[in-house]
Amino acid sequence: MDRFYITTPIYYVNARPHLGHAHTTILADAMARFNRLMGREVHFLTGTDEHGDKIVKAAVASGKSPQAYCDEISAIFKDLWPHLGVEYSQFIRTTDPEHKRLVQKALQKVYDSGDIYFGEYGGHYCFGCERFYTEKELVDGCCPDHKTKPEYIAEKNYFFRMNKYQDWLLEHIKANPEFIRPEQYRSEVVALLESGALEDLCISRPKSRLEWGVELPFDTDYVAYVWFDALLNYLTALGWPDGEQTAKFWPAANHLIAKDILKPHAVFWPTMLKAMGMEPFQHLNVHGYWLIKDTKMSKSLGNVVDPLSLKDKYGLSGFRYFLLREMTFGYDSSFSEEALCGRFNSDLANDLGNLFSRALAMTHKYFGGGVPQAGLGGPDEEELILMAKDACLNFQRLFERFQTAKALEALWELVRGLNKYIDTQAPWALFKENNGSRLATVMYSVLECMRKVAVHLLPVMPEAASAMLAQLGQDGGTTLNLQAEAEGWGQLSAGTAVAKASNLFPRVEPPAPAVPAEPAPKAKEAKAAPSPAPAAPQGPKEPIDFEDFQKIDLRVATVISAEPVPKADKLLLVKLDAGDPEPRQVVAGIAEFWKPEDLVGRQVVVVANLKPRKLRGVESQGMILAVKQDGRLELLAPSATVAPGSAVS
Repeated sequence: MDRFYITTPIYYVNARPHLGHAHTTILADAMARFNRLMGREVHFLTGTDEHGDKIVKAAVASGKSPQAYCDEISAIFKDLWPHLGVEYSQFIRTTDPEHKRLVQKALQKVYDSGDIYFGEYGGHYCFGCERFYTEKELVDGCCPDHKTKPEYIAEKNYFFRMNKYQDWLLEHIKANPEFIRPEQYRSEVVALLESGALEDLCISRPKSRLEWGVELPFDTDYVAYVWFDALLNYLTALGWPDGEQTAKFWPAANHLIAKDILKPHAVFWPTMLKAMGMEPFQHLNVHGYWLIKDTKMSKSLGNVVDPLSLKDKYGLSGFRYFLLREMTFGYDSSFSEEALCGRFNSDLANDLGNLFSRALAMTHKYFGGGVPQAGLGGPDEEELILMAKDACLNFQRLFERFQTAKALEALWELVRGLNKYIDTQAPWALFKENNGSRLATVMYSVLECMRKVAVHLLPVMPEAASAMLAQLGQDGGTTLNLQAEAEGWGQLSAGTAVAKASNLFPRVEPPAPAVPAEPAPKAKEAKAAPSPAPAAPQGPKEPIDFEDFQKIDLRVATVISAEPVPKADKLLLVKLDAGDPEPRQVVAGIAEFWKPEDLVGRQVVVVANLKPRKLRGVESQGMILAVKQDGRLELLAPSATVAPGSAVS
């Protein structure tokens, strides 16, 4: 049986969890769920890193002992994950007695092989990073991460012969292009190794300076360097060296980290494994930072984001979807609540939520709430089936490589395609024409594809995806398999009862804009001679409150068709896809500027909540916005194509 072993970094307990921790752990959880749905046996490890200088300082600041402090913060991490839908297999702490025992066993093994020696070293030590820096690594004499000047420390310590394994590591990375991914981080490590001799690694701290750590088995006056302790968790959790789990899962080890800990994982860890006689991990998967106003999230800067507050406001499914959809794997991404709200409304409320709402409503209206028996499909159905297969396979191919943003975009090709298929097939028209056989085929095709979408969303937002499957009368149990879902058709049985309605993703209001501070009053200036007044521009209309503006429902719509209104030279009857269950019709006075055929496929902005009224006997359900200037009429539209029904905000 195929296996998959996914690990997060073990999180340092010098601070409480924030959005960055949540993103990494949710991504790992999604990968674990995905691989189970691909038929693999999965082990998912997370935990906390609890030794080192920073822990002691944080404990002293809180008035607690290091152990009591670690117990408190580790529990906060552990308790958070179920609230974010994270289902790990194992939670490890570096203060666990078994972990400490096995770290000492590993240290002794490397020491006995001759790869650890005693020596004296002087170097630039950053207490924030808890590591020595070389002159080359400093930026303007400062730590590249903390921007502070390290302290020069000279002391006797134990060193790991890391330099001995430089050539082996370089050859291994070049021979295995997927060892570090994405490629830019592989290139970064290769450049580091090729730039000069790899220095040996100081792997101890004297107890005269630091007592909080794993004691060296061969010298009780020293404790292990925190990285030599922490990295070993990936093996000690499996019961290395003789545990059954080690043989099962280590060959399938996938580490997931942020880019700030690339060097320890890509250089320290593989060379440590080689010295221990272990094969390296399978993949190191590296993601970027969440930026707040172009700055990395940092406790010291006070710009950390609380994940629970966002989860409570936008729902667990919306929060998980945003994190996995917004960040392109390997690159930094800017976080803002406005972006989260926009993504929620566009992708979930408008595209996916609208699809489920209208399809279930039509199934009840036309077939009494039961999945219809499909007739013989035509070219449109063949195209839809091919689109569904491609979307599912592309999703799987990309998700497997941690490219969740691209994978979800591939799946949304199908979501948007289904909305378009409904508009072009016009089930309401087939119903009016009493074309029941064709109507059944169309609705079955939509519902079957919706099932595929829901199954593929189980790793991303298990709560909402399970609800979607339940609305389709489906069981979201362990028998589901993504590969079978991509290749198969007809797994939705005729006669299955579906829900009457779906409102999984109600639109959310964007956060209120920050009120700018009032400028300081200017000093009085000497009165200048009056200058001729310029021609007065047209002034604004009566000011309205923001609450009044919020009452206006402005949406982007796509023109489906347009035709002249009889006996009206200036009016066109325009049918729009505005994200509603059925097309919306608007009577617009634009005929002297726009030909009907030039409008089809164009996106426009409409006022969607105007009370309907009749113009020349034809009902108009909104207003298309335009600007008239220099004898032309320009239609308002987004700068790029967006989903029909997207809110203008």
